Amino acid sequence: MKLLMIYSDKFKYNVTTKTLPDFPDAQGSKEFNDVLVAFIHVEKEDEEEVPKKVKKLIKSIKWAAGKNKTKRIILHSFAHLSTSKSDPLVAKEILDKSEERLKNVGFEVYQTPFGYFLDLDILAPGISQARIFQDL
Repeated sequence: MKLLMIYSDKFKYNVTTKTLPDFPDAQGSKEFNDVLVAFIHVEKEDEEEVPKKVKKLIKSIKWAAGKNKTKRIILHSFAHLSTSKSDPLVAKEILDKSEERLKNVGFEVYQTPFGYFLDLDILAPGISQARIFQDL
């Protein structure tokens, strides 16, 4: 799993093109302030270790959120950080389990629409802890 986290003063998305027909329809746009956006790429080899990967993902997100003093998290499936890609159902399962566990410990968590290309508008401060990449 690859994880790129960007702390954003402002993060806005607009739904554009559906890429996975078996997932729910979505439309519109949403905007968030003071939020850690987790760009998550689930790889094929992660399929055999879902509980372990969820645990590592949550630990990394909680750490980065603490560094950026935010309790707001956006989970965004971002299959552009590696050539290895998991089954979409596994990626969605990891995002859903991570959302549930983060909410259970007091985070405000959102997911971008799964299976869509989105127009993104990101305003991120120029500080080191605002951009973190991890290979989980």
